[in-house]
Amino acid sequence: MLASEMLKDTRRESQPDCGDGTTASSVEEAYRNANSPATASKLGLVIPCYNESARLHVEEFEKFLRTDPMQCTLIFVDDGSRDQTIDVLERIRIRHEKRVVVLRQAVNRGKAEAVRYGMNYAFDQRLPFAGFWDADLATPLSAISSFVSLLANDPKLDMILGARVRLLGHQIARKASRHYAGRVFATAASTVLRLPVYDTQCGAKLFRCTPQMRAVFDKPFLSRWIFDIEIIARYLSLGGSREEAARGIYEFPLDTWTDVDGSKLGPHDFAKAAYELLRIRRKYR
Repeated sequence: MLASEMLKDTRRESQPDCGDGTTASSVEEAYRNANSPATASKLGLVIPCYNESARLHVEEFEKFLRTDPMQCTLIFVDDGSRDQTIDVLERIRIRHEKRVVVLRQAVNRGKAEAVRYGMNYAFDQRLPFAGFWDADLATPLSAISSFVSLLANDPKLDMILGARVRLLGHQIARKASRHYAGRVFATAASTVLRLPVYDTQCGAKLFRCTPQMRAVFDKPFLSRWIFDIEIIARYLSLGGSREEAARGIYEFPLDTWTDVDGSKLGPHDFAKAAYELLRIRRKYR
């Protein structure tokens, strides 16, 4: 049985809200009944999926599962897809049942809630590291080992952000229009965060599983799409000085990134993002 099918609308004031009318206890019950792999994984990687059946790179995911020395657990979260995404994911899970989890949200709640749902599942497994990766594999899965190495070798780091920086020797294939729009948005995000971050919106991020990081994902985000900025804002606000907290964040320039067709963001979404950026600024300033 899929985990989300077991969630109930039972909310108690003494338990944290999980964003969909459920409480921590009901989510934990659903997780226990989910298809939990029996492997001693060191890493949980959340893959949010919405109507991805036609462009999900099944072969790439399965190749990664066969060759990955870290024994990573892939946590696919189907965000209320209306196509055959859940069927594709279930076929992957059945073939790799010790390494794959499939969670399902009955209705579409947006990428932010899909990621948050999957991350809280990963935290409940008590893994050392957890993160999320875009389903289109614009960032190849081969980059994960570099992210893990950074966290493993520097205990002061809590958060690794993939950064799409066009440097010599790096293969960053991005449409010019999206690149320049991204630079404008990144400048605005840096102003809101008061932090010189280069790329908040790359869909490749990895975190150390600490109580502080769990608190970052504890409550629903203000935004459905630019929640990446709110992740950083929450982290910066949780303790110590801003400067000290910032030392726990590392931007990793990707060797390879490809702009994959089929993005679900349209021109009107940039206007929504600007509004949501203002909301984040008001809440965390």
